[in-house]
Amino acid sequence: MSEGRSKPKPETGRRKAHWALRLLGWLLALFCLGVIAVAVTFFIGYKMTDIPDPNRDFQTNTTLVFYGNKDRTQLGRFSEQNRMSVELNDVPKYVQNAHIAAEDRTFWTNPGIEPTAMVRAGWNIARGQDLQGGSTITQQYVKLMYLTQERTVSRKFKELFISIKLSKSDNKSQILEDYLNTIYYGRGAYGIRAAGIAFFGKATPKELTVAESAMLATILNNPSTFNPDEPQNQERILQRYRYVLDGMREMGTITPEQEAQLGKQLPKIKKEQKSNKYEGPNGFLLSMAKERLKVEGGFSEEEIAGGGLRVFTTFDPDLQQKAIDAVQDEEQPKEEDGKKVPLNIGIASVRPGTGELVAMYGGADYLKSQLNYANRGAQPGSAFKPFALAAGLNDGISLKERFQGDGPIDVAGQELDNEFGEDYGPVNMIEATEKSINTAYYDMTLQMDDGPRKIAEAAEAAGLPKIPQNQVVPAITLGVTNNTPIQMANAYATFAAEGKHTDLVVIKEVQDARGKVLYKAKPKQTQAFDADVARDTTYAMQQVVDRPGGTGYKNARKIDRPAAGKTGTAAGVASEHVKKFRACLKEKGPDEVDECGPSQDTLTSWWVGYTPQLSTAVVYRAGRDGQGDLDAFTNKKAFFGSDWPALTWMRYMKAAHEGLEVEDFPEPTDENREIRQTPKDDDKPTQTPSSTPPRRPEKPRKTPSETPSETPSDTPTRTPKPTKTPRPTITFPTGPG
Repeated sequence: MSEGRSKPKPETGRRKAHWALRLLGWLLALFCLGVIAVAVTFFIGYKMTDIPDPNRDFQTNTTLVFYGNKDRTQLGRFSEQNRMSVELNDVPKYVQNAHIAAEDRTFWTNPGIEPTAMVRAGWNIARGQDLQGGSTITQQYVKLMYLTQERTVSRKFKELFISIKLSKSDNKSQILEDYLNTIYYGRGAYGIRAAGIAFFGKATPKELTVAESAMLATILNNPSTFNPDEPQNQERILQRYRYVLDGMREMGTITPEQEAQLGKQLPKIKKEQKSNKYEGPNGFLLSMAKERLKVEGGFSEEEIAGGGLRVFTTFDPDLQQKAIDAVQDEEQPKEEDGKKVPLNIGIASVRPGTGELVAMYGGADYLKSQLNYANRGAQPGSAFKPFALAAGLNDGISLKERFQGDGPIDVAGQELDNEFGEDYGPVNMIEATEKSINTAYYDMTLQMDDGPRKIAEAAEAAGLPKIPQNQVVPAITLGVTNNTPIQMANAYATFAAEGKHTDLVVIKEVQDARGKVLYKAKPKQTQAFDADVARDTTYAMQQVVDRPGGTGYKNARKIDRPAAGKTGTAAGVASEHVKKFRACLKEKGPDEVDECGPSQDTLTSWWVGYTPQLSTAVVYRAGRDGQGDLDAFTNKKAFFGSDWPALTWMRYMKAAHEGLEVEDFPEPTDENREIRQTPKDDDKPTQTPSSTPPRRPEKPRKTPSETPSETPSDTPTRTPKPTKTPRPTITFPTGPG
């Protein structure tokens, strides 16, 4: 027999290894080509980039701020340049070393750039993120002296090339001197000498102490983040300050003992002197424009102060003046007891559908007080009820349904009542809104599954900030959170715009000194509510203004055009009564809160209302901290939102609508149209502040599980159900809002 031949097995492993090696070879070749291409590109870019002639009379451009009108009327300007040059020989070594320790510890040895910073910048560019600023002292100086503020890839590479060339052609001492004379420290101060004067009142750098030098080096890293005038920045400033001291110790400038001693606390900063350009009520506009440039546009403090920007805001000069006139041209209430308690008024006006803040009154003079009462939080009281109503309508509740209008009402074990113990019987939601009936709103809240959460979601959808979980309680319907007039005006604008919410806009556009657009507002718009829900909510608030029983009938209806709105009053312990109140609670115990005096002071009084063209919120507050007792300004039972706040709102809105076409609100849904008979002319207006009133133990307590027997049979009534909602915690604000 012949012996059979066996066939050789295929060399699978070798073939795979062969292809893997070939693939690896190709990848390596491509990588090498990429490296060569990058090197060639870098070399060509380096050769083609010339160092521009520096402007020997370097002057930072002043940023100008304009109103949003067509004529582009100038509102003001930011930080005229405060710059004084000084030779490096007149700057002590410890001052120099503080800045080197803070910004560029390899300054004396590096080639003007930091390779790791280049890699980081390239990585950010590849991911489409913001370009990082120059990390070395040389790069920072180049950006200041030779380049514009535009944020482009080409500018970033140009910065790198100039930095390398400058580092080779100029000596390091000269670069450091130029840097210390041009860097921005905040407060309008450019250069070390101007900074010493602005922050410490020291005329020359030689007068600065080691601690003060380290502090200035800390601030310049980011004049916004490390702004010593902002209390919330103190901890991060201290950490950065210690980092600078650590670098100075490494350089041998200070000893470890000095570092430990100096690091215990920050040096005392001189109080900033505000420029006269912030004088008067319009100083609040400039301040807000500056803040929103950072928030909306992402501009740095340095760019804002001296980038030569042209900032176009949404503020309307005519409407702004009318807001000022509404407060200042008319007689304001006087203290009944003759005490000199400051009265504080905030106004914010937003255009529905655009989110544009067109007018804002935060106070009489920004230079005298920087507390902006148009942008300062306070409890809105029943001005929050429209969000509860929108939540109920969205949940299927009709304006025709009746709820409990008598009190006190049991809400998860807490007895709550209407103002002054008024009883209204069974009421539908339009009457509950018109007269601001607390018990009916509590009842409605408890009839919804997880009602407090739905109300919180409705408020947030309308534009209010997210509500903390511990405040999502049945009492939420009366506004337990702090909100600003700006937030309230913009949230009510959502109803005026048929349920469309638009994010707030203050900065329309930003251009550089040459007219190139650097930023243009593109506010996000969402459909917060179904249009029918928004229309029915508006319809209910129209009755607050139009019907004689409405809390806005007395003053708001004088606008003489379709309008909708709501009063709001928040009660608590005024700052002047806190000490006495706490002492009483300590003596009698928390269960005897009603025995401890004025726990129902009026802290805030609101009127928030709108037309189809404009949404405006007005708030009144008292005291130097805004937490004083407003009841000192009235001889009535309380400082009602239907009085002065509604009157101020009407004065502004009537003037603001002069020359505008009268527009009607869209009709409500057929289901909710005309659910009441027209009231008689002799019906008396009901003034119902919206704060949670004191208890009335003499009245029998009612529970939401009771169905009012007197409810007409032809009127839909929702049968209340027991609630499992935890007992709410009622707190009295005792500090700034």
